[in-house]
Amino acid sequence: MLLTPVMEKFILHWGEMGSRWGVNRSVAQIHALLYLSDRPLPAEEIAETLAIARSNVSNSLKELQAYRLIETVHLRGDRRDHFSAETDPWQIMLRIADERKRREIDPLLTMLHECAEEAQKGGSEDQVVRQRVIDMQTFISDLSAWYGEMNRLPRSKLKILVQLGSRISAFIRQ
Repeated sequence: MLLTPVMEKFILHWGEMGSRWGVNRSVAQIHALLYLSDRPLPAEEIAETLAIARSNVSNSLKELQAYRLIETVHLRGDRRDHFSAETDPWQIMLRIADERKRREIDPLLTMLHECAEEAQKGGSEDQVVRQRVIDMQTFISDLSAWYGEMNRLPRSKLKILVQLGSRISAFIRQ
């Protein structure tokens, strides 16, 4: 597959963004390539196009499947697995948010709950530590609950909220 200058720029930047968000650069670049591709691609072509080791491509594809950002596609007459990406930006971001919450926020909430329970029992923790742990637990719990509420909204309503943007904060300040 030949990359156009726009494709190359998008793929390289998507890889940079991914690495800043804690995602392996190769994973993000493969996602970008599949997102831009007008057809499902086999792993060998992905490796060749991006000049990435085949083993790295395999691991990256598994990671993208875990995020539900790509799917395996079988083409008639070809025994190889091909891969295609979700192309709806809303679905992409919602799936990424869901997976990040599951991997990062949920374990954080569990740890904060345990710390808050231990701090409430007393012991050697001073009042400042106790209160800060409880404050952090409350904050992250509230954010998680808000995320859950937003996630239950129909996409049409969620789009309206996003499009309202700063107008919401102006309304709240009144």
